[in-house]
Amino acid sequence: MKIVELAALLCYFVLVLSIGIYFFWKARSKGGNEKEYFLGGRQMNGWVSALSAGASDMSAWVLMGLPGSIYMYGVGQVWIAIGLLIGTVTAWLAVAPTLRRYSIVAGDSITIPQFLTNRFRTEHKGIMVISAVVFVLTYCVYTASSLFACGTLFNTVLGIDPKTAMVVASAVIVVYTFLGGYNAVCWTDFFQGMLMLGALMFIPIMTVLMMNSSAFVAHNTPLPENYFNLLSSGKADWKSFSDIITGLGWGLGYFGMPHILIRYFSVKSEKEMRKSQIIGCSWFLLILIATTAVGLVGRLFLGDALTGSDTESTLVFIDMVRKVFNWIGSSIGLIAIATFCAGILLSAILAAAMSTADSQLLASASAFASDLYKPLCRKNASDREMLWAGRIIVLVIAAVAYFIAASPNCSGLMGLVSCAWGAFGSAFGPVVLAALFWKRLTYWGAFAGIIAGFAADIVWYVFFFKPTNIYEIVPGFAAGFIVLFVVSKLTKAPEAQIIADFEAARKPIDTEKDEKTE
Repeated sequence: MKIVELAALLCYFVLVLSIGIYFFWKARSKGGNEKEYFLGGRQMNGWVSALSAGASDMSAWVLMGLPGSIYMYGVGQVWIAIGLLIGTVTAWLAVAPTLRRYSIVAGDSITIPQFLTNRFRTEHKGIMVISAVVFVLTYCVYTASSLFACGTLFNTVLGIDPKTAMVVASAVIVVYTFLGGYNAVCWTDFFQGMLMLGALMFIPIMTVLMMNSSAFVAHNTPLPENYFNLLSSGKADWKSFSDIITGLGWGLGYFGMPHILIRYFSVKSEKEMRKSQIIGCSWFLLILIATTAVGLVGRLFLGDALTGSDTESTLVFIDMVRKVFNWIGSSIGLIAIATFCAGILLSAILAAAMSTADSQLLASASAFASDLYKPLCRKNASDREMLWAGRIIVLVIAAVAYFIAASPNCSGLMGLVSCAWGAFGSAFGPVVLAALFWKRLTYWGAFAGIIAGFAADIVWYVFFFKPTNIYEIVPGFAAGFIVLFVVSKLTKAPEAQIIADFEAARKPIDTEKDEKTE
């Protein structure tokens, strides 16, 4: 039956490639430019923007890493989900509308580094250069996590060598990102977000039904002590406390995640922004509830079958899907059809991995082309040249990410995601928040804040993470804020025009467009 599951996965690949090809030809017929390729011309509707932001955020860890942690250690692991929920709701409600307006006021910026530079009306390229460097380095690690998940899926389900699977997944992601740009990425993310939500909600329900049928053989393995205790990680008291701080700290990442923040730029109107806020927050809440249910129901369903290691526990969703659809197929006498449907649901892991990887590749491509290549190498570069510069960096980052994911020393799915998430959140989170809500922020304060947050994150991870078990984003975020505040206070206050731009970003700037869309 592996050939049937393979057929389902191939159908998914055909779908996303078709979307990439469609938007490539559409852009070519319209004479697509840099803004069209990297930002979709700021014409994304509420549904696509919301689900694209969610899907690009929810990498494969939401179907493998988080359910595996809950399955392994219990309810105490949901603090990550709680932190993420608080972070994403705050980002949608407070950050998204202001950032969208401010990006337009600040020279119609199409990347985060451009926005942070244009906000200060300066010709200095320091922020753009240091940001582009952080982007390229960190996205290599982040993209590696998605490729690692693809390799694990194909190896577990089909027995294919993980490295071969990673090559195939890389090729598919690169092709549709390379061809279709932002539109292709957002529309594939939209379908991927729907698939992820459907799979995560369907499997726990069907698993409970199977557990109440004669086909289920109950296991006699007792649950770990305090498994359902929200305030316990099942480990030492200090470890439980640090798990809570770490879990809540994950929410800080939303204020500095470029591939998520850029989704706010592209929403076409204030009306669509309000729609995106409702859809995005609702989708995210349902995803986290369903993910938690997969981990908890999975433990009751599978017992301790996958508790050999953290890596083994990440297979809980895959194991549940295959067992549930085998039961469904046996019950109705249609094994092949049920197996094909299982393959479709397993494609949700591909969806989660690819929806994050494509967004990361495009964000790093836009940062390299717009913030590094054009201002430093080719100031008079044409739109066509900029598009090809971005496409080449997509290939480079995908290749580097493959070698990271394929390395014997790879730290696994959660390890890669947490490193990249912490680095971005520490480097850009404090600066983005200050740029939006503190008018006294100066250019050099923002520049110093990015460097300090990124450096503190790395230092904490290397020297202090193991002794404290506190996620590095917490001290990194704090260090970035402290440094940007001190440096801003020590440097010259912003000029009147910069303050005027700050005030302009408080108000809707496309009222006429919104009225026409009513």
